[in-house]
Amino acid sequence: MKRISIFWFFQVIFLFVLTPVLSRASGWKAGVAKVNITPKSPVWMAGYASRTRPSEGALHDLWAKAVALEDENGNRAVLVTTDLLGIPGSASNRVRGELQRKLGLSKAQILLNSSHTHSGPVLTNALIDIYPLTNEEQKKIDDYTQQLESQLIQLVSDAFQRMEPALLSSANGVTRFQVNRRNNREASLREQSELKGPNDYAVPVIKIADTSGSLKALVFGYACHNTVLDLYKFSGDYAGFAQLELEQAYPGTTALFFQGAGADQNPMPRRTVPLARQFGRELSVAVQRVLDEPMQPLEPKLATAYSEIELALSPPPTEAGLSEIIRNSEPYQQRWARRTLALRQAGESFPASYPYPVQVWRLGSQVLVALGGELVVEYALEIKKRYGQEVFVLGYSNDVMGYIPSETILKEGGYEGASSQMVYGQPGPWTPGLQVQILNEVEKLAGQVGVFIRK
Repeated sequence: MKRISIFWFFQVIFLFVLTPVLSRASGWKAGVAKVNITPKSPVWMAGYASRTRPSEGALHDLWAKAVALEDENGNRAVLVTTDLLGIPGSASNRVRGELQRKLGLSKAQILLNSSHTHSGPVLTNALIDIYPLTNEEQKKIDDYTQQLESQLIQLVSDAFQRMEPALLSSANGVTRFQVNRRNNREASLREQSELKGPNDYAVPVIKIADTSGSLKALVFGYACHNTVLDLYKFSGDYAGFAQLELEQAYPGTTALFFQGAGADQNPMPRRTVPLARQFGRELSVAVQRVLDEPMQPLEPKLATAYSEIELALSPPPTEAGLSEIIRNSEPYQQRWARRTLALRQAGESFPASYPYPVQVWRLGSQVLVALGGELVVEYALEIKKRYGQEVFVLGYSNDVMGYIPSETILKEGGYEGASSQMVYGQPGPWTPGLQVQILNEVEKLAGQVGVFIRK
């Protein structure tokens, strides 16, 4: 009888104490990894056409970080964040192709985001006309890019190898140092009593903890150019400082920053290291406030969808138009025009469209919409209008091939609407209709993961 009583005692303990713990442990699994991607030797830096020489050391290190996820049904995905201006399609395709071969991950399950720091290295097949590179300098860029691709593949593998039971929750914070640069002149900002133009001040946060509630990783974002600094030293700019602040505030935690729809948003004022630190602290504090308040627990159910749509490109200017650009434009525009003119005179054809990546994830009740290119803020505002203010919108994801203007900005022209395409080596601007095309594809993919427009 005594043995029977002991047996039933442990059965009760298992039923009422251990079973809930094991059930919770069978929900989400998460693995976190990071790797230092700071170039070991001087290379040209991406983001400012005014730079005239390669890098001169680092203000702080650059990082690639990954969070691998698996839900209760074994569905997997990985988010990779990088302190880079943007990963071009060629490198992205190689990395994702190798991850599919090694880990069986489809493009839908891989999200590669760049912080868009203007204090990171140039990559192969990105900004091909912006800098006067020698063959030796181009080789350094090619070597670094090849090394980076290998690091990203290993990073994701490491994250999946470190999977353990986890709890996920999400919420939106707020901070307000972004300024719409198309509607506010930086030179007169101090004289203005109000800011103009559309903005998105949200600070999306995903908290990843172990089953005891101890913080394991923080994924957070903001929609604003990482352009406080224009030095010749590598850094993650304000987002780099924010990640450092959070990892110092929560020892042992990995902080991952993703860039939102910040293509027409600048941090202002700017141009000093103390300002970059200030904005980093502001963003960090916004994240910490979210962590101190109730967050939405995320059910361990993961769904992912991905597609590429052909966005139409305008043809390049005529030979006369290209000759005019060569005579009267900025050096990087002249290089673009010379290259384009040489291709035209050689009888080469120009691409009429570009395969544009669209991605939607659902983590429990949390929806993430990830779009390629330098995405302007109107996309985030429209997506949130359709699916709710709690949606997380990421730009600079999976391929950064140029600016993605709204229909309004495309008509207005200017840098984001027209001339920026030269920076990325495209033959011409996008054609009207791209905004509807992109948003329609978002709707299609959202439906595939069980998310629909709110009536």
